Amino acid sequence: MKKISIMVPCYNEEENVVPMSEALTKTLEAMEGYDYEILFIDNCSLDNTRALLRDICAKNKKIKAIFNTKNFGQFNSPYYGLCQTTGDCTISICCDFQDPLELIPEFVREWENGYKIVCGVKTSSKESKLMYFLRSVYYKTIKKLSSVEQIEHFTGFGLYDKSFVDVLRNLGDPTPFIRGIVAELGPKIKKIEYEQPKRRAGKTSNNFFSLYDAAMLSFTSYTKIGARLATFLGIAMSALSAILGIVDLVLGLIYKYSAFLTVTAPVMLLVGFIGGIQLFFIGLLGEYIINMNRRIMNRPLVVEEERINFD
Repeated sequence: MKKISIMVPCYNEEENVVPMSEALTKTLEAMEGYDYEILFIDNCSLDNTRALLRDICAKNKKIKAIFNTKNFGQFNSPYYGLCQTTGDCTISICCDFQDPLELIPEFVREWENGYKIVCGVKTSSKESKLMYFLRSVYYKTIKKLSSVEQIEHFTGFGLYDKSFVDVLRNLGDPTPFIRGIVAELGPKIKKIEYEQPKRRAGKTSNNFFSLYDAAMLSFTSYTKIGARLATFLGIAMSALSAILGIVDLVLGLIYKYSAFLTVTAPVMLLVGFIGGIQLFFIGLLGEYIINMNRRIMNRPLVVEEERINFD
């Protein structure tokens, strides 16, 4: 009998963990011919999530839990959770009910048809239209700039065959970006479209800084355009500055510096503009360095505090 693993990352989801466990159990038990396990990985919640998870696990031994010692971020914890599952396939699903549970049987059917990865791809969202638009711009931008064929509006919600989970276990990436890894290393992929519903309860932990961190991680991991654009723009600005300097000098000599004073102001504005561009690219190159530094340090993905229902 094949075993389906469900991995649910959570952080401050006290209003959702019980309904999620009940809904997942009902869905999986209705799928005849499959065994299952459900793994909740808690990223150091500050509310009553852990107490509820202990009670859930006590009632059903097929439901497991991992508690992290600290909040290790929005990427490390789910990635680590995927690597701790034991099923023939693993489905990653968020605890806020924005990933439709009714797609689970469809994911499994496509997996049985031979697809090693089945991705849920958002075609629209019942959340903020502005956020969906900004995300669309981001996905299209990173897709055009990346040397890897990125998957638009793929958040990690999907099914992963055991063979691909083994690849994730052996990858050894201390700052994993699952969306990029799937696009880069994933075998045969099937995309399933869906409309993202509203969050069932609670508040999202995403903010400007977490979204910016996600954007920079993908940008510095899968594009070279930032560093190369800095080089090309630097060459162009240097050439332009040299030409303006020569023009300025010639005009000053010809017109006894009367025209020189009129050219100086634009030159000063250009200097300020170039300085701003330099600061921008210094910051951008810093993002690349931060990304490399995290990988060089090679810290563990997470540190566990407790495991429940693991034999």
